[in-house]
Amino acid sequence: MATLQIRIDDGLKKQADALFSSLGLDTSTAIRIFLNASIEHSGIPFSVKHNPLPYSLQEAVYDSRYRKNLNGPFDNAEDAVASMLED
Repeated sequence: MATLQIRIDDGLKKQADALFSSLGLDTSTAIRIFLNASIEHSGIPFSVKHNPLPYSLQEAVYDSRYRKNLNGPFDNAEDAVASMLED
């Protein structure tokens, strides 16, 4: 049996250990599952890509940056919420 050594950030290791433990696994077993799934899929077993914001959120970010399609300002929180609930 071979040994695999990798260097990772301490925080990442702790988070991964906690996640896998909550799933009833240790990190070594989780890594073995990943490697076996990679072999079965002849590649990484999930999509690897940039995960852009949904289009509606991209529009909202653009609008807030360039001060377009904004409502308000409002005098209080109740008026702001009422504006959001209007059709």
